[in-house]
Amino acid sequence: MQYRHFKGGIYDFVCEATLESDPTVTMIVYRAANGSIWTRPSAVFFELVEVDGAMVQRFTRIEEAK
Repeated sequence: MQYRHFKGGIYDFVCEATLESDPTVTMIVYRAANGSIWTRPSAVFFELVEVDGAMVQRFTRIEEAK
C-alpha cells in the first residue's frame, strides 16, 4: 500500500517492526521513490501535524482504484 506525505512525497509501506531497544514501540518501515528506506514510530507516522493552521495527517493512505 502507498501513503502520501503531507509535503507531497509518495511512499510504499514495507512493514511494521518492533524497536529492539524498546519492544513496546512499533516502527513503520517505508520506502521512498528513490529506493531509500525509512522508519518512524507508528505514533509519529500516523500523527496529525499542523500545516497552514490546519491539522492534517502526516501520511495519508492512497486508496487503490477497484
